[in-house]
Amino acid sequence: MPNIVLKELNELDIKLLYQTVRIAHEALERGCHPFGALLADKDGNILIEVGNNKNASPCLHAETAVMIEAGKKYSPEFLETCSLYTNFEPCVMCTGAVYWTNVGRIVFGLTEEQLLSCTKDHSENPTFDLPCHKVLEHGQRDMVVCGPTKDEALKQAILKDHLSFWN
Repeated sequence: MPNIVLKELNELDIKLLYQTVRIAHEALERGCHPFGALLADKDGNILIEVGNNKNASPCLHAETAVMIEAGKKYSPEFLETCSLYTNFEPCVMCTGAVYWTNVGRIVFGLTEEQLLSCTKDHSENPTFDLPCHKVLEHGQRDMVVCGPTKDEALKQAILKDHLSFWN
């Protein structure tokens, strides 16, 4: 049985989550869904960042795109010390990509449930209401999951583009 540790966000996590807001906004400006993700090393250095891409496959979410690039560039041993940051909690598919790429930590701003409250029944985002830690509990690796944020300014920054996009 894996040990999935749920933790609060720290100051560096909040700083890097603001970067995912920037990445998501840039995706929105390109006409894409406002999702952004990045991979950071244990010291918080950004290694890879990706926003959603409207020309990509519907199953190439920002988080999965980061994991594909990370798996090509870095060893599993190194990735185990890294964190995936994303403005919203990774979906089932993206959580699987993080798991299989061997990244040791997921950090997200808002939950899948909070995303569902933005997207409602929008056909372009039929989200799962399934927390990533529940998915990871069925795996075989120990992982750390941090989120959602309690920082009100960060919540509002994440929601801003989504509330305008999905409504």
